Amino acid sequence: MGHYATVWDQKEASEIIKDWNGVDQVLLRNPHGASAKISLHGGQVISWRNEQGEELLFTSNKAIFKPPKSMRGGIQICYPQFGDCGLLDQHGFARNKIWVIDEDPPPLYSNESTGKSFVDLLLKPSEDDLKLWPHSFEFRLRVSLAVDGDLTLVSRIRNINGKPFSFSFAYHTYLSVSDISEVRIEGLETLDYLDNLSKRELLTEQGDAITFESEMDRTYLRSPKVVAVLDHERKRTYVIGKEGLPDTVVWNPWEKKSKTMADFGDDEYKTMLCVDGAAVERPITLKPGEEWTGRLMLTAVKSSFCFDQLELQSKGF
Repeated sequence: MGHYATVWDQKEASEIIKDWNGVDQVLLRNPHGASAKISLHGGQVISWRNEQGEELLFTSNKAIFKPPKSMRGGIQICYPQFGDCGLLDQHGFARNKIWVIDEDPPPLYSNESTGKSFVDLLLKPSEDDLKLWPHSFEFRLRVSLAVDGDLTLVSRIRNINGKPFSFSFAYHTYLSVSDISEVRIEGLETLDYLDNLSKRELLTEQGDAITFESEMDRTYLRSPKVVAVLDHERKRTYVIGKEGLPDTVVWNPWEKKSKTMADFGDDEYKTMLCVDGAAVERPITLKPGEEWTGRLMLTAVKSSFCFDQLELQSKGF
């Protein structure tokens, strides 16, 4: 299923449990007490805790934990469509499907399993999926937890169809924050973005950092490999690294929209923020036999971390 690639008991590093609907979940642990939980419903990371046991991902108290409805929170896999810019339902169907554990996946990079506990998941289209989106594919997802608590997701999508196909993609990542009014994002300043609240109008970011005073739904184009989310009250910084994902989506529904969502509390917008590594503006096209890889790495550090360090880190990412 997955293992810990050091002198660390494989059985202790990963465990299969079931939720109250009988759906399998994989619990990953590292030697220092950090953990991650992945549901086979949607291939969705539903928990990521640091060594102190603090939950780093947001999940709504009103989230619906019953297939085929996707759960509001964690890290959702949005494929083969992000948002509603296409013929499929919002964010595609991958997040609504039951994935399987991939017992014998093709090898990844040589260092992708070193010092990590991990699980490999696999999704293939059903007959119903092919009626909605007539393209055959294999979607392999590896979720890994490192010794230092970093969380990494690697998606590999292969075209096993006879014709090319195109798709958009995002890791829809719900971060837990103390107070959205005390949060800022660094690394996206001066970039062009599509304002999804204004019919995808193309604008340019003017601020030194992104802060929040109202609803926001933006797609930042050609964004850097590393951005930071600084939570002043918790003195915590999330470092978000990505590869193969040219865009960054930033979303918070704020008060008015929160009240329209059945699976989201009226005031929960205050304690969450979505920052997604994505490929949205220009869909990815795969010829028959071709494979695409998109990688997301999440780190949570004390807020003494500064953006100059991000730039240094991104050179080795």
